[in-house]
Order: sequence, then structure tokens, then C-alpha cells
Amino acid sequence: MDKRVIAVILFSCLLPPLFSGCLGGDTDGNSLPVVLISYPLDDATVFGLVMISGTAFDPDGNKTLQRVEVKIDDNEWNVADGSTKWSFDWGAYEVDDGLYTIRARAWDGLDYSEVKEAKIRVENPVSVETGEHKWAVFVAASNFPEENESKLGNGGLYLAEEMTEYFINNYGYSTDNIFILFDDGWIRSDDGYGRRIQTLQQRRHDYDVTYAGATLKNVETVIRYVIEESNKYDDSEVFLWFFSHGCGDENNPVTGGKLLENSEIFLWDSTIKDIELGEMLTGLQSEKTCVIVDACFSGGFADKTILNLPTLFLTKSDIARSGRVVITGASKFRLGYASTEFGPLFSLLWFNGLKTGDADGFRPGIIERGRPTILSMFKDGDVSVEEAFYYARYKLRTEVELKDYKRMEPQINDQYPNRGVLRSQKGMLLG
Repeated sequence: MDKRVIAVILFSCLLPPLFSGCLGGDTDGNSLPVVLISYPLDDATVFGLVMISGTAFDPDGNKTLQRVEVKIDDNEWNVADGSTKWSFDWGAYEVDDGLYTIRARAWDGLDYSEVKEAKIRVENPVSVETGEHKWAVFVAASNFPEENESKLGNGGLYLAEEMTEYFINNYGYSTDNIFILFDDGWIRSDDGYGRRIQTLQQRRHDYDVTYAGATLKNVETVIRYVIEESNKYDDSEVFLWFFSHGCGDENNPVTGGKLLENSEIFLWDSTIKDIELGEMLTGLQSEKTCVIVDACFSGGFADKTILNLPTLFLTKSDIARSGRVVITGASKFRLGYASTEFGPLFSLLWFNGLKTGDADGFRPGIIERGRPTILSMFKDGDVSVEEAFYYARYKLRTEVELKDYKRMEPQINDQYPNRGVLRSQKGMLLG
């Protein structure tokens, strides 16, 4: 064969692989952009308004990155806000509960990136509207101050949610009228001791109640709102629950350093004294109000020191008024105790007596120490907030496994339904 023919044949065979980059494939040398989904991740459970977010970049330079697009299942593509850091708000409350696929892609003006996917589940919390004029506020500043190693964990949040569920299912509370304020609005790993992992809104919960941080501003705003709304109705019911660190001297076993001082508890970014809470509640007209403050040295919120003795006039909180029951988890001179996993001890006992019915018939006894009834006539099948208090007080004093906590001495100032001797003739039944 002619050597020139052989050369042509060889050249023809070698030409396509040598120059394939020019003859086919990525003819313009453009690199595909890359997109990533940061939230929600695979297998996440979401609800409500979901902010789908992520990042994107272009190997050829981010100035060429033009947009990111998002779609749910097989619906249309939507342009997200931003490019290298992007987000897209999706109203998961508008769809049925179930499994969905989130897809995202980036566009650099020439090519789309590979499509990224996240398979998620929608489980929207239940919204309950009852028309009842009842409001509940749960405040738990469990892990403040940060420099204090004695964290209280996430138990206060879990107990608040358990009480919320019970109030909705048994007392006719509307989800629109329930507020849970916890720490700075974040859940932390390691039961409160670790890093921030989820906001309260991102975290899965069963009922569509309002969540926010336990800051002074939020407490003031929510209480002001509850007062304005509840004052519109003669039959309004208000329940307020606080759980936090209390201010005092634990090395002073006699008075905790609180003899001439007001009781004071921590919020996330500040503190609140009993007299300050009293001022916040001045305009509250509800004639059926229960206030529980579960913290160390908290008795001043009920205007009590110890052994059912009143506080000095100059340190009076004035929270207790006609139509109100004010309860504290410890006396003004004593420490309170809590489980990082389950919440404060007194509130756990109080709530257990309430929901199980075991507190039915419990009476004040000597200096409000609490005692079970010896007469069946005092058992009517319903448990009042006062009966639940005496039940918890009795348990702390008599249960062997609780002997290390009997010095807490919870206090009560019962002005329901009226001040004076008539107040004890009728217990406050929630709902």
C-alpha cells in the first residue's frame, strides 16, 4: 500500500480522539455550576412556612452564576432569592401531610448544574380553635446564664409542651392563645449543654402554638397582648408558668440572702423581680388567673417567705389579687430543683396530680403543708390548681425518694375567687 495512503488512514484514525474536545461535548469550555441544599436535609420533617436554603458556586467564577431554581416534586421551577447563598420560602401549610422531594439547580447563563434533591416529610402541627377565652403563657429560661455551669437543660421546654397538649385536649385552650418562650429561641444538643442545632420554629411539634425566645422584651410583649385580649371578656382564664434560675445565695441556709430583697428570676437576656411581674399584671382584669413560678428563692412572687409567712410590706409583689392563685416551686429562702430531661420537680408533681386525678380531695392542712382528705365528700372527681399544689407539697414532705428535696417548701397565695376567708371555699378548676 502506498505510504501516503497509510499516513492518511492513520491520521484519520487519530484525529477524532485527539481533537474530540473541539468536535463534540463541552464545545465552549464552560464548567457546570454546582448547587447544594443546606436545609432541609434528607429525611427531615418540616411544617408551616419552610425556608429552603443552600449555596451554589461556578468553577469558572461566581460572577457568571445567574440564578438558582427550586421546585417541589414535579411542579414548576421557581427562582430562589440570592445565588451563592440562596433561599426559597415554601408554604408547606398549603399541602397535605406526606412525602415530598425538593429539587434545586443553578444556571450560569450557558448550562444548568446537576439537580440536587432532598426527600422530606411534611407533618403540619394541629391548629385547634375553640372559641374559648383562655390564654396560657409558658416561660422557660433554662440554660442562662452561660457562664453558670449549672444548666437546667431542655426539660422545661418538654414539660411546657406536655402541659400545652393537656390544656388543649382537656381544658379547651385554643392553639392561637398559647405561647411558649424558651431560652433564646434555639434548641441545644446534649440536652441543653451543647451547640445550637435548631430554632424552635424548625423543631417538630404537634400543635401550632406560638414559639419565641424567653427574652424580657418577648415576655413583656406577650403579657401585654394577653392582658389586652383577655380583658375583652368577662369569662377569661389566664395561666402563666415561669421556670428558671432564681437569684439568691445558696450558701446562706437560713434566708438565702433574700430577707430584705425581692424574689428574682433569670430570663434569657435579663432578670425579672416579683414586683416587676406584679406591675406587668396590674391591668389584668381576669377573675380566673393562675400564676406559677418554679425557681430557687421564688416565694416572693406569692408574697410568702417560709412556713406560709408573708413577705415584708416593702418587698411585696402585689401579684396576688382577687381571682388569682399564685404558686411558687420553692419558698423565698429555699432552693428549688429540676431535672434537665423532665423539668422542674415541683411543677412535675403539680402537673402529675392534676392530670392523673390523684390530687383530688387534697387539703391545706397545717401551714399549707398539704394532706390527703379523710372524708370522701371532698373528692368530687375534679382537681383544682390548689388541690394539685397540696398534693405536690405533701409528696415532697412524705415520699422517701424525695426526701432530699423536702426543704423546697413550695408556697401558695390563694385569692380565688375572692380575698379573705371566702377564698378557700371554692378551688380554681382550669378549663
